[in-house]
Amino acid sequence: MSEKDTTNTSIEENVITLQTAQEWAARWRENPLNTVKAHLIPRVDINELLAEKYVVDIRAYIGVDDQGVNKLMLVGVDAAGNDLINASNGDYIYDFTQPCPNTCDVDSPLYTLKP
Repeated sequence: MSEKDTTNTSIEENVITLQTAQEWAARWRENPLNTVKAHLIPRVDINELLAEKYVVDIRAYIGVDDQGVNKLMLVGVDAAGNDLINASNGDYIYDFTQPCPNTCDVDSPLYTLKP
């Protein structure tokens, strides 16, 4: 499990720009042989995203950052199914997930693929 403490993290620390999100998503799509099996999403971060105005759902986009680390980017979604992406309105793209490997439950049947 990662040693990262997510309980006292500011929103700004977990926000990425649309341009960065698009670059990561494109990089992910260029490498279909990725080894990431899962992403850990801290509860506090989900609660913060769901607390944003007009958010009724969450959508996840897959990407790869500049260091080659796989990312799961999360955005709020309104009742009409639209992504809420507008930093000037407080609608952010979040990058607070932690990829597995590094945050894996190695005994999970989803990790080991054992029945």
